[in-house]
Amino acid sequence: MQAPISIQDKKEFIEWFLNHYQLKKRESVWILNYLVNHDNLLNHVHFIREAKFCPRGIIISSQCSNDAPFRFYKNHLVTTDAEKSFHDIRMNREEPLYVQLNFHNSIQNASYVAVLEDNPFVPEDYYLTKSDEDNAKQLLEKIVYDRKKRKLQEAIDYSLDINDQEMFMELTQKLHKLVSSNQGQPKLLKQ
Repeated sequence: MQAPISIQDKKEFIEWFLNHYQLKKRESVWILNYLVNHDNLLNHVHFIREAKFCPRGIIISSQCSNDAPFRFYKNHLVTTDAEKSFHDIRMNREEPLYVQLNFHNSIQNASYVAVLEDNPFVPEDYYLTKSDEDNAKQLLEKIVYDRKKRKLQEAIDYSLDINDQEMFMELTQKLHKLVSSNQGQPKLLKQ
């Protein structure tokens, strides 16, 4: 569980952000200034990533960002009208508001990271690609293969130590079968 971010920390961050970045939409400045001046509202503000998944989210971009200037999401509807968004924020002060700020190197900015919270609405597999899943599966298969091979080699060494020819023949056949079955595997699995 993440510790809640204090209202004072949020205020200081927004003030810092407004002093260091020029926003693509001037209405975004108005919205952020409005948040700074209303503690009860700021108490319900959460800085997150991927606001598009939130029931009530806002995306604000600076001039140095390649992202869209402004987006407001409410119950899977999206608008670029900052005035409508401002009205919604004023009228629904008790509802959580999830704010995503897009600016240069935002993910490496210590001030932003200090107020950033986990987004509980992002789907679990959102950051995984098919390639990631395939690579994870291949890695797991390689680990299992390497373990089986190592165990067989250790058992073969033991059979030699105790001079058990029957055990040696049986284990070398198993090892040969295991290595042969790996011949058609992706490169990650090949030795």
